[in-house]
Amino acid sequence: IKVKIPFGNKYLDAIFSVPEKKPTYGVILTHGAGGDMNFPHLVSLAACLASHGVLCLRFTCKGLNVAYRTKAFKAVVEYLKLCDDYKLSGVFLAGRSMGSRAAASVIRQLSQGGDDDDDGFIQGLVCLSYPLHRPKLQSKLRDEDLLLITCPVLFVSGSADEMCEKQLLEGVVSKMKAPKKIHWIDKANHGMAVKGRTADDVMEEVNAQVFSWLRENVQLQQK
Repeated sequence: IKVKIPFGNKYLDAIFSVPEKKPTYGVILTHGAGGDMNFPHLVSLAACLASHGVLCLRFTCKGLNVAYRTKAFKAVVEYLKLCDDYKLSGVFLAGRSMGSRAAASVIRQLSQGGDDDDDGFIQGLVCLSYPLHRPKLQSKLRDEDLLLITCPVLFVSGSADEMCEKQLLEGVVSKMKAPKKIHWIDKANHGMAVKGRTADDVMEEVNAQVFSWLRENVQLQQK
């Protein structure tokens, strides 16, 4: 179901993937610096979640500035929270690459800003290919939001991701206060491409990990 979500004086394009049965939980999903909500990995994950009873709302925000993307993500969270069509018990924020940075930033701001999100609406964070550093610039880590988050976090990253060196992410994760889990996609790069594996095969692994982690964190009905 296509929707337009008000954001300032503009609208964000978004699509709901709706399960057959009335969903209790939802996932808000967004893309990286390039592309949009129709990026194949996002489409695949949204379909997988909906088939397992989780509502998925994915949206496009073209800004290349993380602060701007974070504001857009907040607008989508508010929209879903107030959406009469789906009365959800909670949502998980999820993003790919830059989208996961924006998602992390939203959660940190809502938990620290004394905003009214102490009602537990946001249940957790899913980071797909979190861009921990720029390529070849491992000295400057983008970890400030991650270290301040307290809700459960799942990282799905490629072990050969040029923007997320394995040891560095493991180091950051060991310092995080939140319950967390990393799933490494063996030999995958930042775009989750693996030599000798099809994109669909890799996406299936990613989707299965995300869904099983969601299920561990909330009591989702097993289909």
